[in-house]
Amino acid sequence: MTRPTDTETATARGPAQRMFAADRASRDLGMELLRAGDGSAAVRMTVTAAMVNGHGVAHGGYLFLLADTAFACACNSRGPVTVAAGADVVFAAPAYEGDALLAVAEERTRFGRSGVYDVTVLRDEQVIVEFRGRSRALGDRGVPGRKETP
Repeated sequence: MTRPTDTETATARGPAQRMFAADRASRDLGMELLRAGDGSAAVRMTVTAAMVNGHGVAHGGYLFLLADTAFACACNSRGPVTVAAGADVVFAAPAYEGDALLAVAEERTRFGRSGVYDVTVLRDEQVIVEFRGRSRALGDRGVPGRKETP
């Protein structure tokens, strides 16, 4: 996959879409942002052979990453730049190579610059992961220490 051009990133519909367009880590894993807005988001990913661990199931790190990406899209859907302050995950069922997973993120509450979001990762109707993320809005300053690319 290629990085989006500046024009593609600048013309994406909203802050979450622009963030996702620049998120090479998620896009290179085949993730697709289905929707984002008003504190919610949905992201889809198919488990590949490269994501399976020595037990023949999807590695928990990839499942966490999928949930974290949906969380990031939800908490950035209104702007300003928002990052994770922490997260907890429960692995409820295994996922396997070829499984199409859907991560659905919903805002539970925002207070000051903080927020709480729940993400459920599903295979069809079966819950694979429950994730709770805590966010912190940085404001218009962006991510501290990040070097902007021309």
